[in-house]
Amino acid sequence: MIRRFALAAFALLLTAGPAAAEDAAQPDFFAAAICQPPYSFDHATTLYNAAEKLTKPDMSLFGAAVYHLPAAIARDGFTTQDILFANSAFGVLIDGDVAAKLAETYHLAPEKSHLFGASTTGFARQLPDAEQPMKAMGLVSLVARQGPGLKGKTMLACEFVSHEDRAGLEAFEKASEK
Repeated sequence: MIRRFALAAFALLLTAGPAAAEDAAQPDFFAAAICQPPYSFDHATTLYNAAEKLTKPDMSLFGAAVYHLPAAIARDGFTTQDILFANSAFGVLIDGDVAAKLAETYHLAPEKSHLFGASTTGFARQLPDAEQPMKAMGLVSLVARQGPGLKGKTMLACEFVSHEDRAGLEAFEKASEK
């Protein structure tokens, strides 16, 4: 069944012309990292499948799979060649320690907690209600984080956090403050 679907999709790409085939071959990874569109499990699967066609993950970073793209991509003055998948987040690793610049560009505020990213510097902006695709289950935010573990890179990601996970992390943070 999956194989038939893949063959049908491939045939459709062939008949759609080179521009459509090129667009389907590589989605806009950078746009996805800045929540355009907002994170969803279906979109993350599409991104993962596209990444797997381009390359295999060449490292694991704090439980995240990192894929080194064949060519760099740039947007808004930032450059990356690495995309990452981590639990319920999709992002890119921007060259340099540029979390503050990303925060300024994408209107992010300093994170109150370092538990979500275990980072030295973190910024986030929760998407407006109208852009929350899974609001009943949790909330989507755009985040930028940097720290020593990222070795000269800054993570820019669209991140979904379930209500249960958020409550658990907040409770853990309150307990650790005592």
